[in-house]
Amino acid sequence: MTTRVGIYGYGNLGRGIELAVNAAEDMELVAVFTRRDPASVKIATSGVTVANVKDVESFKDKIDVMILCGGSATDLPEQTPALAKLFNVVDSFDTHAKIPTHFANVDASAKSSKHVALISAGWDPGMFSLNRLYANAVLPNGKDYTFWGKGVSQGHSDAIRRIEGVADARQYTCPVQSALDAVRSGSNPELTTREKHTRLCYVVLKDGADAAKVEQEIKNMPNYFSDYDTTVNFISQEELDKNHKGLPHGGFVIRSGSTGNGKNKHVIEYSLKLDSNPEFTASVIVAYARAVARLFNEGASGCKTVFDIAPAYLSTLSGEQLRATML
Repeated sequence: MTTRVGIYGYGNLGRGIELAVNAAEDMELVAVFTRRDPASVKIATSGVTVANVKDVESFKDKIDVMILCGGSATDLPEQTPALAKLFNVVDSFDTHAKIPTHFANVDASAKSSKHVALISAGWDPGMFSLNRLYANAVLPNGKDYTFWGKGVSQGHSDAIRRIEGVADARQYTCPVQSALDAVRSGSNPELTTREKHTRLCYVVLKDGADAAKVEQEIKNMPNYFSDYDTTVNFISQEELDKNHKGLPHGGFVIRSGSTGNGKNKHVIEYSLKLDSNPEFTASVIVAYARAVARLFNEGASGCKTVFDIAPAYLSTLSGEQLRATML
């Protein structure tokens, strides 16, 4: 059975979703929705409709799962509940502290329309969340650690670009190797924010900008850099374009714990090293879109998270094939 997919928003993530849907043998891309003039948006797939978001309701019976590619700050809190009234939906909402509120809002909308919605699909939240849950269940006597990077933080990079005198910038989040080593040793260290990660910035200045002033403004920026050891490197636009245009990322989820009245120590570690953060995130989302379509066909409704989805629902393989090849 082919799942008909719509993409709502066509930035880095939307382009990744398009690639992942086209690579899936059981999915078909029906339409891409944009806030821009549709005539100005060129997508990679020929024969697929590009429509304005205001026309989305006319596709109500033509799309099985709508994948939402907006931002978590202002887009998804509004878009996901609204679109769950019309479609089965998947989003990648990643503001961890606000997930319970977002879930409640989407759940009410999806239940009222008898659709299935899945929120916060990706790698964190998403794949990392699953590994935290599995590790906590297996080692209840233990401690969790999550490290991110080395990878580009798009939000932090944007924050630097908003500083007066900055023409362009990329910021990398980097785990501190000594902290990683301490966690992997099983010693369950207490680590501050500064001890776990550093910030590495590459900045292109506008002509006449004061480098020292820009560096201090970066390092003292609250909520972004002031709690971290931050290194600022000033480079040319040519060097940034050559060496820092990609969107790599990754990280580690580690749980260190004990069994046998604390006598035996164990360390569980899951890691990701990603050439393209948006393309990998898109691949996770598309797998969960498959699960959403299956749940809807079984009569389910309401909001779900990755915790609620049986792993077999993500795969194109049958239960028999999974048991024979992966169990």
